[in-house]
Amino acid sequence: MPSNRQPEILPPQKPGSASRFQKASGLFADENLDLLAHVLDDWFRIPGTSIRFGVDGIIGLVPGLGDILGGLASSIIVFAAWVRGVPYITLLRMVVNIGIEVVLGTIPLLGDAFDIAWKANRRNYALIVRHLEQKRRQTWRDWVFLMLIAGTLAAIFLAPVFLILWALEWLSQHS
Repeated sequence: MPSNRQPEILPPQKPGSASRFQKASGLFADENLDLLAHVLDDWFRIPGTSIRFGVDGIIGLVPGLGDILGGLASSIIVFAAWVRGVPYITLLRMVVNIGIEVVLGTIPLLGDAFDIAWKANRRNYALIVRHLEQKRRQTWRDWVFLMLIAGTLAAIFLAPVFLILWALEWLSQHS
């Protein structure tokens, strides 16, 4: 039975009628994210060396608040990755990169040096580019990285428990 329906022809979109995500995806284009990562991680160079640092390294010098502000600025790249459709495993890996930078960055001076060397924003931008170009949504490296982080965190949290149990056992035998 033939249908008398005609395809609907929609009028062209008005220039200002793009959805929020369409506007954001333009804002979060590769060039803009690359520039943001560059400004945050390696905008400046120490003369006579190959050491580069960015605004993130400078504001990280402010005790406490600097690392938190740097982490918030770094979160823009993660949000952009989410808007652009990066897989959740990669988003989690990006958050872990920022978490490592923020937590270790809180250590005075040594943490600031780590912050300059780690360059979480450059790492996260590379993850965005890699995962948007690939057909497979995640790689075995993503899973290995997350498993290593989970194992390390488990060891950090379980070590004091085992140490306390061992100390209690030792005290019960020697008292």
